[in-house]
Amino acid sequence: METNETKPEVTSTSQSTEDWDETSESGEEPAKSINVTNNSEGAKKLRKWLNLPLRIEMTDKRVLVGMFLCTDRDANVILGSCSEYLPEDETTPNEEPRMLGLIMVPGKHIVSICIDQMEKNLVSIRKPNYQIV
Repeated sequence: METNETKPEVTSTSQSTEDWDETSESGEEPAKSINVTNNSEGAKKLRKWLNLPLRIEMTDKRVLVGMFLCTDRDANVILGSCSEYLPEDETTPNEEPRMLGLIMVPGKHIVSICIDQMEKNLVSIRKPNYQIV
């Protein structure tokens, strides 16, 4: 049994999928396109912070320090080469940090974020300063 339905024809790859009203053959909605050229002040600041060491304080008083790799709409943050510092109190001495590696920090648990200046200075010292002659 043949149907005479015509499928929408896409003539340009720059056409936004948000304009599509039809569903796919499987009955699912088409994927929405994401605007990656966001030029808001917040997006500009986040782009400057990429690959810099961030210090994140969490709701349970732990502190995470690692390289900022990415974030999403829910304010989840991905850190690479991350170290975890437990909160200090009077009964326990300052312990060594625990190495975690690559982690995802849920945005709902983040209290504050800042660039870790001490680690940033160490990173700049470790980078070779090549001169092209």
